Amino acid sequence: MNGGTGTKVLVRSRKGRMLAGVCAGVGDYFGIDVTLVRVVVAVISLMTGGAGVLAYLAAWILIPEEGEQNSIAENIVSKNGGGSSG
Repeated sequence: MNGGTGTKVLVRSRKGRMLAGVCAGVGDYFGIDVTLVRVVVAVISLMTGGAGVLAYLAAWILIPEEGEQNSIAENIVSKNGGGSSG
């Protein structure tokens, strides 16, 4: 997806998603087939004992959904006051 300035922006895709749209978004961003991204994530998850699953969960939290300005993490931080008060 392109941002307002014509630059590419990594977002979780609403189209072609199976879970959270992370693999579909990565595939769109890099211009590769989403199935290849899913296979790579699955292989990494199996070879590393689940690190691929943790990376997927982190991406789900950190990458904003298509059409949204903020990620889940940014929404949580802003809801809690955005920082320290001391």
